Amino acid sequence: MMIAVPRESAEGETRVAATPETVKKFIALGAQVAVESGAGLSASIADADYAAVGARVGDAASVLAGAQIVLGVQGPDPTHLTGVAPGAWVVAGLDPFGQRARIDAYAAAGLEALAMEFMPRITRAQSMDILSSQSNLAGYKAVVDAAGVYGRAFPMMMTAAGTISAAKAFVMGVGVAGLQAIATARRLGAQVSATDVRSATKEQIQSLGAKPIFVESVAGIEGEGSGGYATEMSEDYQKAQAELVSGHIAKQDIVITTALIPGRAAPRLISDAQIASMKPGSVIFDLAVSQGGNVEGSVADRIVERHGVKIMGWTNTAARLPADASALFSRNLYNFLSAFWDKEKGAPVLDEEIGGAIRLTQGGAVVHPRLLA
Repeated sequence: MMIAVPRESAEGETRVAATPETVKKFIALGAQVAVESGAGLSASIADADYAAVGARVGDAASVLAGAQIVLGVQGPDPTHLTGVAPGAWVVAGLDPFGQRARIDAYAAAGLEALAMEFMPRITRAQSMDILSSQSNLAGYKAVVDAAGVYGRAFPMMMTAAGTISAAKAFVMGVGVAGLQAIATARRLGAQVSATDVRSATKEQIQSLGAKPIFVESVAGIEGEGSGGYATEMSEDYQKAQAELVSGHIAKQDIVITTALIPGRAAPRLISDAQIASMKPGSVIFDLAVSQGGNVEGSVADRIVERHGVKIMGWTNTAARLPADASALFSRNLYNFLSAFWDKEKGAPVLDEEIGGAIRLTQGGAVVHPRLLA
């Protein structure tokens, strides 16, 4: 079994899909691993580090020649995959809804595309979940970057010259990224509050020492979609939430928004009028900016100022921590493939529960139900 790790070609992508740690583990399973020269440089991994654990390091053509599995952080350009074995697997974050033309091209090339972001949220797949591992880092980085832009200190400080009040931080959306944002803001000394449309998250917020901000006047709405994701809410709930948030957000110094709905544009959480109600010098970090943004006026990869409030958000926040993000992402890929490794065949053999959930293309056609609807 030949596993190829090409260099990432997407602009701004600093992560790599395999580290020396996971390469060594793949080789222990009986696989051969080839890594394109320079693939790990942005994540502080030298070619010599891969060679030292037994990988073959070379140019793109030699790495891909005969490869049966191609690992990626983002889906590689299908035109760059010439020379791979017929029916080779492409295992990566493939952005199926945003990159449909690329998925069609994988099918036309006879490749089997496996979208890691479609990994089902079940107990045995937790260690394979790239969305969770990368969102965890993104939530941390959002708070750290917001703190860097905020012109004041986070913790309360009592000095001989007087007392500095603690910053007030508000996290909107309490998934993996939101929970890490809460924890990080708390570690930095901020007074933290948080909200979510899913009522079950209230206890999670409190367990981290933050104050839950929830709509109580609209009964019977849980906000829990399939797989633990949030779902779209009724008009009554959206109106009640907007009123609650408007009163709360005006008092905040830092706001982190994290709300995403799979396969749809990010929900709008903060309007221009709400931004105008905030204190000058406040900071909003929009973690959903790559999917249209939770914040009116947010611009991907730029810091903009509206009404004296700085609004920021990166297209690829996890990639701003390339070494740690690569370590976690590569372990997700290894955990996935090794869980299905058949020692007799010397290759992974997928079951239907997970294989059917993440397989986008097979036998020259697009086969995933969510892409055929």
